[in-house]
Amino acid sequence: LAQKYDPQRERELRAWIEATTGRRIGDNFMDGLKDGVILCELINKLQPGSVQKVNEPVQNWHKLENIGNFLRAITRYGVKPHDIFEANDLFENTNHTQVQSTLIALASQPLSPLSPLSLLCPPPLCPQMGTNKFASQQGMTAYGTRRHLYDPKLGTDQPLDQATISLQMGTNKGASQAGMTAPGTKRQILAPALGMERCDALTIGLQMGSNKGASQSGMTVYGLPRQVCDPKYCP
Repeated sequence: LAQKYDPQRERELRAWIEATTGRRIGDNFMDGLKDGVILCELINKLQPGSVQKVNEPVQNWHKLENIGNFLRAITRYGVKPHDIFEANDLFENTNHTQVQSTLIALASQPLSPLSPLSLLCPPPLCPQMGTNKFASQQGMTAYGTRRHLYDPKLGTDQPLDQATISLQMGTNKGASQAGMTAPGTKRQILAPALGMERCDALTIGLQMGSNKGASQSGMTVYGLPRQVCDPKYCP
């Protein structure tokens, strides 16, 4: 962990904290933060009133309480729990690398003043970085909301909002649904050879479909009775 500690990041954090609080940290960066006073003043500058009382560093418990108040305040400020160090990481010098990572995460929050060196926002933390820079979500609706359909050929009014889409949008643009009826509605069948008049689009010829070469002469609708007779007696 000690090998992962970045001296350059320390210099950048020092400049940012001192510029924000107006206080000098001291020669040893971590020792200057160990009593928690500057840390509490830092979060109070970023978000006034975050720490109501900053203890004078008289005894160790005063210092630990300051550090604890700082950690709770930056959690409310938006720093993720997995980015936050524990009080003993700083107070007992057990993990300065984690303390540094927490301060970098704090400096990278959208509400935090930018560092003069503008290097405190590494790639994983910068809010505006990502691959969706040129993507558009215009017209998108929330999951589960309905989208109205209309047919432009009917001359109906245009949709009132982006939730309405045309029947011809999508992959069925070249398909025709002329004469289609709702599932379950009946379709009258007639024999074109009898010269019966076609009344509407619900009536289809017997020879339509894949049975074009087959003869359905004399067929009736499924479920209807069929009269049987001798051609010699029935014209």
